[in-house]
Amino acid sequence: KDIQYINSYYYNKLETNRFDSNLGKYVGYTAAGVRQAEIWNKDTSEIARRMAQREAYCLTNVGIDYQVA
Repeated sequence: KDIQYINSYYYNKLETNRFDSNLGKYVGYTAAGVRQAEIWNKDTSEIARRMAQREAYCLTNVGIDYQVA
């Protein structure tokens, strides 16, 4: 529950949108980013794919990164 997966998109060094696993959706930060986030949020397979990335990437690596030696 404490692990958060964030996938951010940038254009000209400005964050346009991001996927946040705690919210379970994309959030837009610019006009174009908001439009793109709305499109991606309607695609349930895209949301499921990003949530699976949390499982595959974050939960797999947290055990490696925080091993007690």
